[in-house]
Amino acid sequence: MQMNLHQLHIFRAVAHERSITRAAESLFLSQPGVSLQLKALEKSLGLSLFERSGRQIKLTEAGHELLGYAERIFAMMDEAAMVMGELSGARRGTVKVAASTTAGIYVVPPALGEFHRQNPQLKLTLDVVNRFTAQEHLLNDEVDLAVMGLIEDAHDLEVETFAPNQLVVIAAPTHHLVGVPEVPLEHLAGEIFLLREKGSGTRTDVERLFHERKVPLQVGMELRSTGAIKQAVAVALGIAVMPEDAITLELQTNRLAMLDVVGFPVTRYWSLARRSGRHLSAAAEQLWQYLLATRDAAGHTLPDAASLRLEAAARGEDFNAT
Repeated sequence: MQMNLHQLHIFRAVAHERSITRAAESLFLSQPGVSLQLKALEKSLGLSLFERSGRQIKLTEAGHELLGYAERIFAMMDEAAMVMGELSGARRGTVKVAASTTAGIYVVPPALGEFHRQNPQLKLTLDVVNRFTAQEHLLNDEVDLAVMGLIEDAHDLEVETFAPNQLVVIAAPTHHLVGVPEVPLEHLAGEIFLLREKGSGTRTDVERLFHERKVPLQVGMELRSTGAIKQAVAVALGIAVMPEDAITLELQTNRLAMLDVVGFPVTRYWSLARRSGRHLSAAAEQLWQYLLATRDAAGHTLPDAASLRLEAAARGEDFNAT
């Protein structure tokens, strides 16, 4: 059995593009040349790696297995090149960060902006995705660091509690409960709630809280973004529970108002994570230390991530937030 890195590189490109033509274009190779290398690889392995599905091609079971190994091989090569570069004195580079939706829009950018002002020679990328994808990117070495809600399954991850995430109840400024002190949760039974999609950490928190208090929750609309919920609440389509970090501007401009509901704000925490055992570039390590220093300078009293996971498990709760 013989295969080489050139063939694996071509195979990986075709697997990502799901198209020989697009892969050839991305690699600046001819389509016949790409097809020839794929056939040679399949022949040496004695296995088919792709099968056609309409106009597209998809991976066979063997193809899926080989892709996993190829990704790890090229990740290790990138890491080796990075380490060698550092040993030769190179300190420029790119740091890739993933963040779950709300953290990626409202929490992480200010910190990254200040870090970049202090380190303009470094390139930063921020991938704002759902919490599951952020963790997947981290475990697959597709990003260096991630910020998301508390991670219950921290296997293969080094996790630090980063910042508090206060969930509050919001409404349009004209809502009849604005300014009413200590509103019992039961008084929200008749309200229409606007929620994120199922699987959202904030939605999970809301549903669990109402269920525990045996208060019916009327869902009027599901929206897939924090911004959409804010707009809908502002025009009085319903009320919502949202991280306070996400509504600072709207509160200042009186587009939204917070309701004084008993039991709120509900405190959750953002987590900063990296994959255990991975050698980070000097730039990524510098950003990691900077974010921890920023957290410490903020003066928040934060529990450690392990304690939060134990408390969550004891209560049967899922503290992941989006």
